[in-house]
Formats: sequence, structure tokens, C-alpha cells
Amino acid sequence: MPRERLSVVVTRRLPEAVETRLSELFDVRLREDDTPMTRAELVEAVKTADVLVPTLTDAIDAGLIAQAGDRLKLIANYGAGVDHIDVATARQRGVLVSNTPGVVTDDTADMTIALILAVTRRIPEGLAMMQRGDWPGWAPTAMLGGRIGGRRLGILGMGRIGQAVARRAAAFGMQVHYHNRRRLRPEIEEAHEATYWDSLDQMVARMDVISINCPSTPSTFHLMNARRLKLMKPSAVIVNTSRGEVIDENALTRMIRAGEIAGAGLDVYERGAEVNPRLRELPNVVLLPHMGSATVEGRIEMGEKVIINIKTFEDGHRPPDQVVPAML
Repeated sequence: MPRERLSVVVTRRLPEAVETRLSELFDVRLREDDTPMTRAELVEAVKTADVLVPTLTDAIDAGLIAQAGDRLKLIANYGAGVDHIDVATARQRGVLVSNTPGVVTDDTADMTIALILAVTRRIPEGLAMMQRGDWPGWAPTAMLGGRIGGRRLGILGMGRIGQAVARRAAAFGMQVHYHNRRRLRPEIEEAHEATYWDSLDQMVARMDVISINCPSTPSTFHLMNARRLKLMKPSAVIVNTSRGEVIDENALTRMIRAGEIAGAGLDVYERGAEVNPRLRELPNVVLLPHMGSATVEGRIEMGEKVIINIKTFEDGHRPPDQVVPAML
């Protein structure tokens, strides 16, 4: 007799190719519209499914996991970050958690460089001028930005994405510096021509560009707080393609408005989609709608990793991308 297929619930719309493959392999319930599930819908999903496939817009907290039925055995996250999932509680309940690491590394690093260029070369200001139709023509002193070659880039978080940013920055002639929980091996530092700073304060005070590339954890919440932002040079800029909570957004807004920081490029925000309205008023701030990983190729590869994790679990093995609390 054929084995009963796993019941899989997907919380958001995924690329068509991914949804098709999921439907071929599992008893899958797909999302009809591309909106986040309500709390009630998530509760129903964890009560009835063998596998839940959430995204970063879903709060899979202890309260939700406590309502899970006996069937739920795997949370196969569609994405690398798992700060929206209570992994420890899931583990206590016998529910495995997997993610999709490494897939969006290059896409996010590309967007980091794009933001650095956009802020320092004033690209959005120029675009807005052209769209308004009020460009008076070329002038020697018009729309002057800054050259990034030779500037000091301080990378906060030198994991996969941080190292990918370092490779790209070096190609632009930037000097690469970094701060990390653990210093990289000498051969990796040498490969990236990267200088390690044990003191984040000292690094921040000496950089021309700060790039946030660390995960969201209790220890990184407001790591760039008001005191540390004050250490930045008035000519420096900061970009964030990681997690919004790493920066004290209100403090950043005040300092940019006061001219104490030259500008910012943000793809993530402290309160999710609730962007500080004062940030939108600043011409030297580039705001993007969390699109650092938004490539067709990347999103399909994420789906493929989800499928591999579920299929491996179904076959009685540990998912290759299983997350355990010690990894966080």
C-alpha cells in the first residue's frame, strides 16, 4: 500500500515552479492570496499539518507552537533567518526546524553594494529630478556625490553575506574592515584583505561606510544604538540589508536630520513595514522594500531547499538544513 503523503501547509504564495513541485510531492495546502496568515489561520495550520512552511512574516512563537497538534513534526522555514521562530520551544515539543542558508548570499551582497552606491552617488535624488522633469542640464558642481574607491568599509557581521560584501567592495577599491563575534581565520582575512577590529566602537569611529550584515539576536538588538551612532564620522554613511532591529531607527533619523551622519541606505526596518515617516522626508536616505533577496533565481533556490528538507525528513533522515538553538 502506498505511504500516505505528508500534509504540508505553506503560509505565503511562492514562485509557481516551487508550488508546482510541492504539489507533486506532498499533500500541500497553498495560499490563495499573497497576504500573511492571520493568527487563527496559523493555529489551524499547526493543528492539522505534518509540516509548516512559514516565512519571516509569520510569528511562530511559543504560544503558537503550544497549540500544535501531534502531527506537526517539521517547520521548514522559507528563508535563512529564523528569529521569527521559537526554535527552542519547537525542539522541546519534538518539532524540527529547518531553513534555507546560503541561497541569498550573493543577492543580498549585490543589494548592499547597490545601496552604498545609491547613497554616496545620490542616485535617487538624480532619478527624482529626472522624473519631475526639472533637470536644468549638466553643470560642473551639480549633484556631486562621493567616490567609493579608497573609502573604509566597516562590515558588522562577517559571515557568508559579510564576506560576499567584502569581495565586491574590494573590486570597487574599498578598504575592508570588519567586526565579528569571532575573528576569522588568518587565511580568510588575507583572502579578503580584511582588517579585524576587536572593538566595534573603535571601528565605527574610523569608517566611511558601515554595512550591517549580522543576524538578529538578543545581543544584536540596537547594537547600533544612539551612543554608537554618535561615534560615526559626520561624513560617513550606514547601510542595512540584514535586520532592522540592529539599528536604533529613531536615533538614526535624528542624527541624519541633524547632519551628524551623511546618509543611510536601508532595506530593512525596526518595525517591519512600519517605516518611520521622517525617514521618507530625507533626500540622503535610500529606502527599499526589503528586496535584498528578491531575485527570481534566489526565491526558486529557496523553495528547492525547502523541498529537499521536507523530502529528507519524509525519508526518515535529518533535514540537511536543520536549525538547533546552539546555532543561533
